[in-house]
Amino acid sequence: MTRFTCFLLICTIAQACSQLCGGPCHCPKPPPRCPPGVPLVLDGCHCCQMCARQLGETCDKKHACDSQQGLACDYSASYPGGTGECVGQEELGCEFNGVSYQEGQRFQPSCAVQCHCLGGGVTCLRLCSEELRPPGPDCPHPQLIQLPGRCCKEWLCESMENTVFQDALAAYSPDIAQLDLSTLNKNMGSNCVEQSTEWSACSRTCGPGVSTRVSNMNRACHLETQSRFCMVRPCQNPPYRTTAGTWWCKPSYVAPLPARLEQQGCLSVGAFRLTYCSLCPDGRCCTPHRTRTVPAAFRCPAGRLLHLPVMMIESCVCHYQCPHSQRAHATAPEHLTP
Repeated sequence: MTRFTCFLLICTIAQACSQLCGGPCHCPKPPPRCPPGVPLVLDGCHCCQMCARQLGETCDKKHACDSQQGLACDYSASYPGGTGECVGQEELGCEFNGVSYQEGQRFQPSCAVQCHCLGGGVTCLRLCSEELRPPGPDCPHPQLIQLPGRCCKEWLCESMENTVFQDALAAYSPDIAQLDLSTLNKNMGSNCVEQSTEWSACSRTCGPGVSTRVSNMNRACHLETQSRFCMVRPCQNPPYRTTAGTWWCKPSYVAPLPARLEQQGCLSVGAFRLTYCSLCPDGRCCTPHRTRTVPAAFRCPAGRLLHLPVMMIESCVCHYQCPHSQRAHATAPEHLTP
């Protein structure tokens, strides 16, 4: 029999199997009588006794093949969740790109992919997981490129050379949200494994903006897009330092007084003394390097209370990889020009 190469979606098969085996056991009494030479075995659901399927007969998770005769269920000609056919284990195998593999064999058709021959079909898993995770806001205009001698593609920032990581842009800056995690974890249950991307860059380079991420940190443990209030700096000119007729600036500065935050007409109930990133007049721009997230309550005009997470900047980094819109504003004020 000619078998066509196919990719079996194991998760789909597992779902179909759970449907076959769901519910309580209802076994016939007395147990079935099998033809001569056919053994009575426990079905794949470990529920009832049944006659083992023989060579050429259909099979699935519930209806097992006769393992005493060296038979196994071959799904290679089936569709995901469909039935297979009982064949000899020596016949059971996979074919991938013209190469034959034995049942249960794991192989790598390339350095970036690992595959598994199971049930006459092939399922593959990508090994380069970082390609699916874009870098954080410290890397403007990232590009996914293939470097010589490397298996997986890597993210590089705009205008970066392959062998030089300028300034501190290559630093990894994970952000860990602090939104009542102790209470949240209790509600999520012990079976929920946290999956969160990094927070995106703030939607605006000055003034109130929004930062987003994808996370399952919620009571249902479902992936969702989450938002937080962010403000990299006010839109008015940040303070510059002058020394002996020249200007310079620190990467970050702290607001002189606490102030209430405004988001779409809603004002924060409490006041915050935020840390901002500078906008240097020498052409460099400064972006958040380390941040944390705190909960805040906002009072809206109609009296509605809005609970919104807020980005708190802990440190900034200055560099020349500026967005064009920001670079246009990064010019020295006239009264500070030497």
